[in-house]
Parts: sequence; C-alpha cells; structure tokens
Amino acid sequence: MSGSPDSGRLRAWAAAVASWTEGEPGPLPEALRPAAFGLRRPGGAAAQLPFGAEAAERLRQGASLAPYLDHTLLRPDALPEEVWRHGAEARTHGLGGACVHPSRVRTLVEALGGAPVVPVAVVGFPSGAHLPEVKALEARLAIADGAREVDAVAALSALRAGDVQGALLDAEAVVEAARPWPVKLILETGLLDRRAVVLGAGVALLSGCAAVKTSTGTGPPGARVEDVTLLRGVVGTELGVKASGGIRTRDAALRLVAAGASRLGTSASLALL
Repeated sequence: MSGSPDSGRLRAWAAAVASWTEGEPGPLPEALRPAAFGLRRPGGAAAQLPFGAEAAERLRQGASLAPYLDHTLLRPDALPEEVWRHGAEARTHGLGGACVHPSRVRTLVEALGGAPVVPVAVVGFPSGAHLPEVKALEARLAIADGAREVDAVAALSALRAGDVQGALLDAEAVVEAARPWPVKLILETGLLDRRAVVLGAGVALLSGCAAVKTSTGTGPPGARVEDVTLLRGVVGTELGVKASGGIRTRDAALRLVAAGASRLGTSASLALL
C-alpha cells in the first residue's frame, strides 16, 4: 500500500467533515482541511500545471491551453479508426493527454507514435461500483498496454456512507497497481453532497493519487466552478485538480483554471484551442 495515514487522525478528520453544516456557502473552512489534522500526501506534493487567476490570465493573453487538455474519447461504441484519429489529433495539436477505455489503449499508443502526449486509461468507469481487486487488475493491464496515467472512479457508495476507510483502501489498490504512474481519482460531484466530495478529495490525497477529478462526464452537471473550488480547498497545492464534463468553450475552461483546475478533460479539445 502507499502508506496509510494515522487511523486516529483519519477518524478525527472524517468526523469533523461529517459534522460540517451542509448549507455553508463558499470554500471549505481551513479547520476542516486534511492538513489541519496533520494528514498529507505520502511522498510529498504531486507535479501539476499552474492554476488560479494568474494562470488563467496568462492563458487569456495567449499562452497555450493545449498542455492542460486531456483529449477524451469514452464512447463505448468508438471504432478503432476513431481511436486512431483521436490519438492523431492529440499528437498534432500537442495536447497534454489522450484518454480512452483500457481496451483502446494499445491503439491509442500506436496512434500517438511516441509523441509527448500522455496516454490515459479510465478504470472502474463510469460507476466505480467494482471490487477493488477488479479496479487494480484493470489498472495493471492498462499500464501493461502502455497507459501512463490512470483515471479511476472512486468508491462512490462508500463516500456517500461516510466510509472513508473503505474508500481509501479502494483507491490505494489502484495506486499500488499503477505504480509508478500517476492516478487521478474521479468523484461524481453531481451525485455526492459536499461532505462526500470533501471526503473523496481527502481520499485522493491520502492514497497517493496525483490528482482528484470532478466527474466522469457521463452524467449532469459535469464540471462546475464551485466543485473545483471545493476540491482545491481540500487538497491545497499537494494534488492536481482535473475538471471534466461538459467543458465546451474556452471561456468555461479558463473559469475552471481560475477556480483551481490544473487539468481539463474534454471531448471538445480542438474547439477550445
């Protein structure tokens, strides 16, 4: 495992989050952040692109958005030639990553042809309602086929139930299976209340993930500024935050970067450029 946190501190933090008044507006209070309980990401802060108002302004002034974009093709009926074209688009435009199902990773890697575009595979997609062993195997097989990042759906039911330990063990299994490659933990923020979202971001942090991700993009409402703000408040600068789902315009993308997103998942990458 990736170094489980002190169980007493974990329980104390989860209890504090559980008692948080759900209707409180604005970002997460500092007293409820994992760091306030001495809980940190094992191995230190993960690498990520710049985020916040200054980063968004640089992008508005002409800096390239391409490195922020994970070019996404997750339609279950996508043909091999569509996956190939998807990879070729990511390569041609110098995008940060290209994201597909594990069964399409080999084709994607061939299409990328050694370009500096990260091949990303989703795991436990889209429900997250898989046994941890199944998620771990799926991650391991995707890595063997050439994936160099994994986006894994969290144990959403455990988060809704406040079972932070169960959700943590689930995420740790994927992190261990994907090692040494980064894992981004997907939360379905449209399904979870704010307390469960906070717990999910904390699980991403404590399991050794490299980033936490807003949503799968398969259901409403997709990426929202308020969700990115909440996630960034939990993880601080220790993790990346990936916004995904329904990002169709450059202006929407820049608002998310300003709110704290350091990565964007979208099927509309070329339109955003």
